[in-house]
Amino acid sequence: MANGGPAPGGPAIAVLGSANMDLVAYVPVAPRRGETVTGRDFRTVPGGKGTNQAIAAALAGGRVAMIGAVGDDAFGPRLREALAGRSVDTDGLRTVPGPSGTAHIVVDDQGGNSIVVVPGANATVTALTPDDERRIAAAGALLLQLELPMAGVLAGAEAAGAHGVPTLLTPAPAVPLPDGLLARTDVLLPNEHEAAALTGHRDPHRAGRALLDAVPEVVITLGAAGSLYFARGAEPVTVPAAPVRAVDTTAAGDTFAGALAVARGEGRPMAAALAWATAAAALSVQRTGATSSMPARAEIDTAARRSGPALSR
Repeated sequence: MANGGPAPGGPAIAVLGSANMDLVAYVPVAPRRGETVTGRDFRTVPGGKGTNQAIAAALAGGRVAMIGAVGDDAFGPRLREALAGRSVDTDGLRTVPGPSGTAHIVVDDQGGNSIVVVPGANATVTALTPDDERRIAAAGALLLQLELPMAGVLAGAEAAGAHGVPTLLTPAPAVPLPDGLLARTDVLLPNEHEAAALTGHRDPHRAGRALLDAVPEVVITLGAAGSLYFARGAEPVTVPAAPVRAVDTTAAGDTFAGALAVARGEGRPMAAALAWATAAAALSVQRTGATSSMPARAEIDTAARRSGPALSR
């Protein structure tokens, strides 16, 4: 087990998603259009929403297989090593000619961020190989995001549906979602801005109820305010977050998604699973970077016991 990686016998999770090298600049205040500012630090950190969720799930205790692509540039081996170093199975991570994906991130002193993603090798993942489908069929859950071409994402969701594997979809970046993808999504995990973009409702309660027309379960993350859970035929549940000082919110949502997939895979009730995932996300925002900020299982357990957030309906 590598550095807090999965416990033997943890839930099997497949991740079909992006692998990017994050190029992160830290600044007091983010530049406006046409403005140049002086940064105080710069780091290169393995990331991408797929990599983020895979590592988050592995650290939380899952047995994780990553499906995606990296380039044959200098970043490709580093991205592969970052996943393998957290006990993520990288046999499904193909290497293709050209550059790996990159994300250019500016983080301000309030912990906020703005991001430009250049897909690189991720743009080649438009279909599944037979081995990819076998990895999905063997999993207890499939994590999806939208930094791969929509054709590849839809292929993953269709494979999961064909094999009875639950799909958890993070709709980021926010784009219109095909009906076929929504029909094969079991849990939709937008943040409040993505939920508003998908529904036209700025109120997350209205947005969540609207999304239930398309998917059976919705979790809307609200940053420091926690999250909202919606399920057909049930009242919404609010899961508050413990008050913490955010240093860098990059990948907090991915940390949440990875931990939630593990908690559900272990059979926890949804309210308890959400509280546990919320504790994981709260830990991540107190550290810098994406994958470098993610907590190991023991840390999540400790934070969850300390916070013990009350649930409300």
